[in-house]
Amino acid sequence: MYNLVSFAGIFILMAFAWMLSADRKVINWRVIIWGTVIQLIFALFIFVVPAGSKIFLFINDALVKVIDVAGAGTRFIFGRLALPPGAKDEWGGESLGFIFAFQALPTIIFFSSLMGILYYVGFMPWLIGIFAKTFTRLMRISGAESLCAASEIFVGIESSTAIRPYLEKMTLSEFCTVLTAGMATVASSILAIYILILQKQFPTIAGHLVSASFLTAPAAIVMSKILLPETGQPETLGLHVKPYQEKESSFIEASINGATAGTKLAVGVVTLLVAFLGLVALADFIFAGAGAKLNGMLGLSMDWSLKSLLGYIFYPFTLIIGVPPSDAFEISGLIGERVILTETKSYMDLAVLIEKGTLHDPRSAFLAIYALCGFAHFASLAIFVGGVSALVPSRTADLSKVGPRALLAATLATLMAAAVAGTFFSGSSILLGK
Repeated sequence: MYNLVSFAGIFILMAFAWMLSADRKVINWRVIIWGTVIQLIFALFIFVVPAGSKIFLFINDALVKVIDVAGAGTRFIFGRLALPPGAKDEWGGESLGFIFAFQALPTIIFFSSLMGILYYVGFMPWLIGIFAKTFTRLMRISGAESLCAASEIFVGIESSTAIRPYLEKMTLSEFCTVLTAGMATVASSILAIYILILQKQFPTIAGHLVSASFLTAPAAIVMSKILLPETGQPETLGLHVKPYQEKESSFIEASINGATAGTKLAVGVVTLLVAFLGLVALADFIFAGAGAKLNGMLGLSMDWSLKSLLGYIFYPFTLIIGVPPSDAFEISGLIGERVILTETKSYMDLAVLIEKGTLHDPRSAFLAIYALCGFAHFASLAIFVGGVSALVPSRTADLSKVGPRALLAATLATLMAAAVAGTFFSGSSILLGK
């Protein structure tokens, strides 16, 4: 029954976006239809077709192994602080438990360096090109936004540099798609953090995060084109464009530049978490004081934290994507928390919910993994608008104008990806790692 709810939720979410569309009369239905079909075909292949299931497990196991290898440098630098929970070092020293700064953040540096190498040897441009051609040919959108959306599956804000020559003449709808794709997806270097956070509670988490990355890219295009349809004439409409790339001179330089970029990203993650966790704690303190007085006056027992308030807002959407009512409020709280505290904090809280057995249905955790997999939060909005504006300063006003709509589209895209995944949920070992 809940699979049917998830399937219906795909179209309810698109209908909600349609109600908020900037121009309902000019929506390109080819984009909507093919963007949805691509997601359904991919999910069907991964979760139902035996060959797809084997690929799913292979990717999951490969990522887990790579992360384990990546920990060699971390353990050398930080010793027992870098050991994951339950592990021992070669001298018999035991782990001190999960420490985010010493176990999760260093993996960003390793994966960024690895991605730099994969770009240098030409593997990533080739892989991104396959997805970009598919999006352009089937959905008939511009080659520039297709390339950016495809790049976002694997990398973060830096994917905007791949379309740098085309940014100056982009339409507002194209800008909305670029920003939406950036906030609806996650960089491969960041995926490592989520894997480390949830691997113990959810053994196949790595495969699901990769699956979510693939699903949210077309979902982002769909939601963006509904909320802000194309009314102009894109310069690269229907054309395949090659990524703009300043290639390093050597394998070593590519590795060093990737590691340097990863270090900046890790520092950025720390900065956001420190700042936003503190600000939200302050806001919760203020809300709690005012809410306690209001509860006393009206005889209520309501939780006035930002997480709870946003949880009420996202509660109907959580039901729409197929989360059982018994767990809907907990999951809606995580989705609301993601909007203000980033997805990293939400995944950490999801791990706690699973560890404590708070969730009544394994389906809930499964859908939460997909719904939370994206940079759809206020901090990311500032990062992406600022990052793209730095590449094309003359269009800063336009980027700022479409930014809030792109954040809404990105949020709906992550929910849509969860609904698509929920359509094929079966509780089998391939999904839950039993």
